[in-house]
Amino acid sequence: MRSILALFLVLILFSCKQDTKMMVTMEEDVAYLAADSLMGRATGTSYEMLAASYLSDRFKHMKLEPKGDNGYIQEFSFKPSTNPHEQAKTTDKGDSTLTGRNVIAYQDNNAATTVIIGAHYDHLGMGGQGSLYREGEAIHNGADDNASGVALMMRLARELKDKNTNNNYLFIAFSGEEIGLLGSNYFVKNPTIDLSKVNYMINMDMVGRLNEEKTVAVHGVGTSPTWKQTLFANNNGELNIAEHESGIGPSDHTSFYIMDIPVLHFFTGQHEDYHKPSDDADKLNYAGMETIFNYITKIITDLDDNEKLAFRKTKNESENVPRFKVTLGVVPDYLYTGEGMRIDGLSEDRPAIKAGIEKGDIVKKMGEFEVKDMMSYMECLSKFEEGQTVKVVVERNGEMVEVDVTF
Repeated sequence: MRSILALFLVLILFSCKQDTKMMVTMEEDVAYLAADSLMGRATGTSYEMLAASYLSDRFKHMKLEPKGDNGYIQEFSFKPSTNPHEQAKTTDKGDSTLTGRNVIAYQDNNAATTVIIGAHYDHLGMGGQGSLYREGEAIHNGADDNASGVALMMRLARELKDKNTNNNYLFIAFSGEEIGLLGSNYFVKNPTIDLSKVNYMINMDMVGRLNEEKTVAVHGVGTSPTWKQTLFANNNGELNIAEHESGIGPSDHTSFYIMDIPVLHFFTGQHEDYHKPSDDADKLNYAGMETIFNYITKIITDLDDNEKLAFRKTKNESENVPRFKVTLGVVPDYLYTGEGMRIDGLSEDRPAIKAGIEKGDIVKKMGEFEVKDMMSYMECLSKFEEGQTVKVVVERNGEMVEVDVTF
């Protein structure tokens, strides 16, 4: 079986590298975590345990200090949700509960403050709730989501060994992210270090698909007055940064923001393989991951001699979204930084595709309303009613195209 062979080869490779003290690459970390043999790393399964054991061994090999409750492992109990509209919740051990595992390691530089660097390693297992695959059960390998972030975290752990020693470093591989940020939420409520001494938190979730425009979304830019200038000063023009102010979002940095800790979340965008079995290791942009690694390393290095970062509350951007009764039936391109709203995908049998709108089109106007950005696009939608037909102007290959859309 292909999956067993892949796992066998990775284990041999990892064992050899342990013996020869060679470095495990980001591509090799992804190859292990996203192998069919780990069956999608669903929280609370034996395959999650295999992934956690692998990560513990990686931390041990780097001679990082265990910082879980039992070695590198911090266990939490949770009860799976039977309601597709509700998330799972952590709870005390008991009947019908499962056990998830964070994997935590510490670089102690005897510094006054600690930087937390995290990424979630769980995924959707065979699919089910959260999957966008409609053809039955299949292994969801989650190479981009989020073996990519874990591999990048491991690369940073290796790079920061005995460097930038004005901070300590806590590396956390979270579980339970896909079913409700369970691992990160449990950690901040049961921390294994003093959270009052945490300088800032960096989260990497889906960083494996850097596009041709080299755009990376960075969320949490408003959570400290320091972030914006730091992001600008350390970008030599190699990356196009799509800034988002809010510290609230659907990933583990949210748990730390709620504890008044400055956060940054790095993200290279959704794609057609998101939450599907086709999110495989061979589709990642490893050179792009190296570029993001270099950028984050520069940011950490720049801040090494700074005082503890000031925290600032931000608006929850999701609370500002206007209510609307209709939909265009498109997937917005969240990495687009130009004027208008660029379309990254279309849903079958919905208004946009029926009107002839195409992937890559940039919506400029809907009816009499101008579309400047994502928020104004949603505000435009709130003006229309079901059954109404409006003229929509899109930019396509540099030309303006007008179509009639019926909602």
